[in-house]
Amino acid sequence: MSKTAAKVEHPDMDTLARIGAKVRARLEADEAIFRFPTELAEIYAVANFFTASECSRLRILVDATAEPSKLFDNPYESGFRTSYSGNLSRSDPFIRMIERRIDDLLGIPSENAETVQGQRYMPGQEFKPHQDYFHTSQPYWQDVRKRGGQRSWTAMAFLNRVEEGGATEFPRLELSIPPQPGALLFWNNMNPDGSPNPDTIHAGRPVIKGTKYIITKWYRARKWA
Repeated sequence: MSKTAAKVEHPDMDTLARIGAKVRARLEADEAIFRFPTELAEIYAVANFFTASECSRLRILVDATAEPSKLFDNPYESGFRTSYSGNLSRSDPFIRMIERRIDDLLGIPSENAETVQGQRYMPGQEFKPHQDYFHTSQPYWQDVRKRGGQRSWTAMAFLNRVEEGGATEFPRLELSIPPQPGALLFWNNMNPDGSPNPDTIHAGRPVIKGTKYIITKWYRARKWA
């Protein structure tokens, strides 16, 4: 595919490449941040990003907003994503503080960020393998491209330890990451050139015993609205 053709398919490609380069330089200059050893994708983690009390407070807020998780192109009844989830209100000063800390770590403007979403997985619940970026061939793309465009980075925080199951798995990267309370996991959904990276496909594996709580924050190429 030529560069011109790629830009037609991925209109935010140059912007996403610039965001990726900026975030990459920022993260790799921070000795507290670990980069997973794979050349197929840019995926990082930092331990103890949230305190135990912050995790506890976030779990309460997740429970208060949780309802059957939604997807752009799969109904809850499909069984593709069976967790419960809800957006956490930015009118809450605590949530604004949490979001700002993630924004500052990555160095992405807060206006590019979707509202942080809380997710709860009970035994048997899962999120099957998927990519976080938008597929431009799908009908929903015509709406989301006007509301900030393509997703760039994902940040996901684990809020508790799970008795059994519930790992976040990247099958093409051969990575399986168990929930670690307070840890923040983040990855670039794009390749360095700004094109979607299919190797970022990942899954929330079924919880076998206990309950899994996480929050997720997605960043767009442009201002999200």
